[in-house]
Amino acid sequence: MPYSVLIADDAAFMREMLREILTGAGFRVVAEAEDGVQAVASYREHQPDLVTLDIVMPRKSGIDTLREIREADPNACVVMCSALGQEALVMEALDAGARDYVVKPFRADQVLAAVTRAVQKARE
Repeated sequence: MPYSVLIADDAAFMREMLREILTGAGFRVVAEAEDGVQAVASYREHQPDLVTLDIVMPRKSGIDTLREIREADPNACVVMCSALGQEALVMEALDAGARDYVVKPFRADQVLAAVTRAVQKARE
């Protein structure tokens, strides 16, 4: 059975790009969110195997969203998506429990490598 995924990003074109990359690799996108509040609600509703989470989003930052998801589910498998120059935020996200990250603009192979590493870490 394919891994289920929640994609959270405030940019519709980024959600579409991630959806195409992940579904093309056999993942099943069960929900999308355009801000952190929606992401937390969608996580609680769908309990996906994997979350791709933008670091900078409206209403609730990616890091606060990550913390809330991990509080609800300490085993949540989250991959952060960040822009170049957000290294400090990436480190904060990893410290908060993100399994991996990918830097925008990204390529499909980078996304798939990060989600594969994250899923493998989650299984350990």
